[in-house]
Amino acid sequence: MKHAFPFFTHSPLIAIGLSLSMITATVHADTDLSPWQLRAGISLIDPQSHNGRIIQNTAAVTVDSQTGPTFNIGYYLTPHWAIDLLGGLAFKHQINVNGERAGSTKHLPPILSLQYHFRPEATIRPFVGLGINYTRFLDEKLDNGAKLSLGSSWGPAVQAGVDVAIDQHWSVGGDIRYARIDTRTEINGANVGKVEINPTVYSLTVGYRF
Repeated sequence: MKHAFPFFTHSPLIAIGLSLSMITATVHADTDLSPWQLRAGISLIDPQSHNGRIIQNTAAVTVDSQTGPTFNIGYYLTPHWAIDLLGGLAFKHQINVNGERAGSTKHLPPILSLQYHFRPEATIRPFVGLGINYTRFLDEKLDNGAKLSLGSSWGPAVQAGVDVAIDQHWSVGGDIRYARIDTRTEINGANVGKVEINPTVYSLTVGYRF
């Protein structure tokens, strides 16, 4: 049975992040702050406008955008370099075929990134990130009753954002991520093609540095 929290049930990204944290726990120039930062906010997952064609190239697929709560766990290796994990509850997306609703699925692409923060001591703190995402699809359904299965996906991700410091611990911010997500599609057990979701993820957050 599939779970509603794919990034907890499949933990390679978390394991990588925790391993790096243990290795670099002593590498910090700023002794006044913990290396850990938590962010909570809201994100829009916006798939690319054309998501491919299936069933011998006869059916055009599109996946609708969705908005929901997300969180970030950050660990600063140095004042400039940090590891960041994006997580949250699964997002439910409507699936359209040839412009008509055909079904739905749930997914969330947890993204583990290595970030570079350009001005960690300034009030306005831009950063960029490069990472990897793992996506597992949940509760795939077709309205006509056929069985839909979407394969899990690994892919690269990039990020750009900015934090604005309120005080030593609190900040507000926003970022944009792009993640590569390609999924093998099966209907009633038959492979009918590949769907490319490739979403842009827009997030607004409130952060706390311990």
